[in-house]
Amino acid sequence: MIYRSLLFVPGARPERFEKALAAGADIACIDLEDGTPPQSKDEARAAAAAFLAQRPAAVRINGVGAPEFEADVEALKGIAGLALIMLPKAESADQIARLADRLGPDHAPLWAVIESTEGLKNAWDIAAAPGLEGVLFGGADYSVDIGSDMEWDALAYARGRLVAACARAGVQLLDVPYLDVHDPDGLVATTRRVRAMGFTGRACIHPDQVKGVHEAFTPTPAQVEHARKVIETFEAAQGGPALLNGKLIDLPILRAANRVLETAARN
Repeated sequence: MIYRSLLFVPGARPERFEKALAAGADIACIDLEDGTPPQSKDEARAAAAAFLAQRPAAVRINGVGAPEFEADVEALKGIAGLALIMLPKAESADQIARLADRLGPDHAPLWAVIESTEGLKNAWDIAAAPGLEGVLFGGADYSVDIGSDMEWDALAYARGRLVAACARAGVQLLDVPYLDVHDPDGLVATTRRVRAMGFTGRACIHPDQVKGVHEAFTPTPAQVEHARKVIETFEAAQGGPALLNGKLIDLPILRAANRVLETAARN
């Protein structure tokens, strides 16, 4: 499944798990890492495992170098309701392989959070790691790592590199959550920009953000109609040169039109 939205819910707030599933996001993700304070890790892990045994959802575990990593993996082994397992602070394909090995055969799809300069350097290998189905850009941690703010220009290079790495590997790519939950217009505007870059979805930190993310990632009726006209024009020309509204229609434009229709059909 292609995820337009992923809604994080703190692992330390099990009373919110069910609400997160009902918020309308394509997938809800229980956060055992940043969303859970150190003193609550054990309780959150147990609550997540119990919930996932009954209801399908995702989980972000603690990173390979964290003391909670092994306990997280052990608690999640064999749980059928796991939609995906997200590994934060991923910096190499070897870390993905280690997680897969510890989980054993038939594990849930794996995702990686790339949020450091080391992770970005190795993004091509991480995205292509066996068993990996998606990447989340951890823009907040990355901005701290490079000493920047989180404005568009500061993160443009990282976003572009991740788009290329994930497109090459054929995996999904979610953008960092928009941190101002009281700015819906800013959420939609920046989400449209990352969609235009090639991101396939965006993470959310509040249920109210889901609607705006879906709006940005769902083609408008005008875009769908234009895509249909592109395909009709190309087919009428039998693969030869064609013009639509004065613009050349060729294979890349046709591929883009097909992608619009595929996205519209999913939504």
